[in-house]
Amino acid sequence: MGREATALGLPVSPEGAAGVAAILDDPAGALLATDFDGTLAPIVDDPADARPAAGAVETLAALAAHVGRVVVVTGRPAQLAVDLGGIRAVPGAVVLGLYGAERWQDGTLTPAAPPNGLSQARREVEVVIDAFPGVSIEDKGATFAVHTRTSAEPSASFAALRPRIEAIAAACGLRVAPGRFALEVHGLDHDKGEALESIATQTAARAVVYCGDDVGDLAAFATVRRLRTRGIAGLTVAARSDEVPAAAADADLVVDGPSGVVDFLQRLLAAL
Repeated sequence: MGREATALGLPVSPEGAAGVAAILDDPAGALLATDFDGTLAPIVDDPADARPAAGAVETLAALAAHVGRVVVVTGRPAQLAVDLGGIRAVPGAVVLGLYGAERWQDGTLTPAAPPNGLSQARREVEVVIDAFPGVSIEDKGATFAVHTRTSAEPSASFAALRPRIEAIAAACGLRVAPGRFALEVHGLDHDKGEALESIATQTAARAVVYCGDDVGDLAAFATVRRLRTRGIAGLTVAARSDEVPAAAADADLVVDGPSGVVDFLQRLLAAL
């Protein structure tokens, strides 16, 4: 794919450059959406310690005065992403948690109910991970995630656990979404792509930006491309990660992790 410099001074694909131009021409019609972990916030060993990169929240808050809507789309529970990310400081922001199953807006949370079989799956997974020191479970309410990052051999633990956890999930009528040294067990029938398309429709967006870094963000990237076929300009931004090279390979613009995302957002703000 050919690359060209935009008004932001960054190398962007031609399709992405058209998205940038549309945002600058009509910022009020733009939807600015971003993932949280690995995109706004650096990946950390303990998910409870995740915090946005320096300048991220302040820049989003400033952008909120110009664009139509700022949205965070995350696998986290919506309220937790609000609390960890300081999203209350971003005027009018919407947080779509659990891949869109939950919604937080203006201080009001619309939660998701845990699916049938989740408790049974967790009990069985707890037994399995006992043989993998350092592997932990993150309770998300309507889902749970198994993290191998803090084990002695994260990649080996991930590879060994994935088929076993997938078998448990399937037996309980659930599914597994793989991520960066994480296996999320859920019963959700949608993904970040559907969440992004839904909010784009609700806000009548005329241009869409989506920033992400992980496997789950690929569906949102695909949504941006699909929206382009309907005349809605778009830009996809990948926070580069050696753990998930597929995200960088699929994006219009590749930046260096969360700090690169903040730099992109600040350049966009300055251009506006």
